[in-house]
Amino acid sequence: MRHLPEIHIETIPHSKQRYDTAGDYYQEGDKWVFKISKEEDPDEEFLTLIHELVEWYLCTRKGIREEDITEFDIEYLKKNPDGDPGRSRKAPYHREHMRACKVERLIKSFLR
Repeated sequence: MRHLPEIHIETIPHSKQRYDTAGDYYQEGDKWVFKISKEEDPDEEFLTLIHELVEWYLCTRKGIREEDITEFDIEYLKKNPDGDPGRSRKAPYHREHMRACKVERLIKSFLR
């Protein structure tokens, strides 16, 4: 990646997500689409967005494909409906997810 691509961010009702997740990202042509579930608290939406952006960028740099992430998430959630797929050590993006969690917690501490 030479430059950041076009990024489209949208908050949507949770029921409109592709699967049961608070934040999702995928490529549409040359742009990346980020869909964040609407929350009662805009801070929570912002934190989810920060998490997804960090995770996406780290995964992109490592060559981890969005399709592999989505496939893992969907299969994981079939067996663990209340789980967090990225926390599984089997997740292809586990390290990137955990690092995004750290950034999310840091930003959350600034909002207190």
